[in-house]
Amino acid sequence: MIFIFALILALITPITFANGLSLDSIEDGKRGRVIPVELTLPVQPEQCQANSKCPVVLLSAGYGMAHNQYSFLATWFSQQGYLSVAIGHELAGDPPLSVTGNLYETRSENWIRGAETLDVVRTQLSGQLSNYNFDELLLVGHSNGGDISAWRINQSTQYISGIITLDHRRVPLPRNSDINTLSIRASDFAADQGVLPTSDEQLRDGSCVITIADAKHNDMWDGGAEQLKADIVAIIKAFLSATPCQQIANR
Repeated sequence: MIFIFALILALITPITFANGLSLDSIEDGKRGRVIPVELTLPVQPEQCQANSKCPVVLLSAGYGMAHNQYSFLATWFSQQGYLSVAIGHELAGDPPLSVTGNLYETRSENWIRGAETLDVVRTQLSGQLSNYNFDELLLVGHSNGGDISAWRINQSTQYISGIITLDHRRVPLPRNSDINTLSIRASDFAADQGVLPTSDEQLRDGSCVITIADAKHNDMWDGGAEQLKADIVAIIKAFLSATPCQQIANR
């Protein structure tokens, strides 16, 4: 009974670790940044052990969205046994996301900063949470959060096993058969040329691009329609279960 009470208390009480690490922020002393995070534990965290580590997903929000506004994904990943880490990339004082010029060039400073943030979060949490697998991360991001995730994986695949983007539009996805790659597309905007793998590249690498009919780019968050969120989760579930892409598309 004491163990059960302690476990419940741990799940509802903010946990503070060493080195300024907590469930709501991570201090990046090198860059002078306090990074907002929200950790969602697996529904059965006691099953996560040093010799049987639970998987980890890093969630990156779309630009202008709060990092904790994708709870429909964090909750689903928690139910699948993942530790979900939602990360806030944009802080007060950061330059605004560029809307002019060659956006791939003018927005790159945002993606570079975001990719470094992913590394900082991974480094600090892996040192504190030994029962979770930070050596095979799944990166998930909506819009600009997907661009950040794609930028990071294009710099290095170290520590990353897969990427899932929700309608990101600027940074090319990896063409790499060793990386599980899924992009779920809305219907109102097209990605820039070369961002998404072609049909031949998808067949070659085992990547997958799925468009949801009538879905809107700005609705792929907690405030979106329940059916859209259910469709997103169903596609992710099928993909992570190794369902062939064509079969997912014809669901």
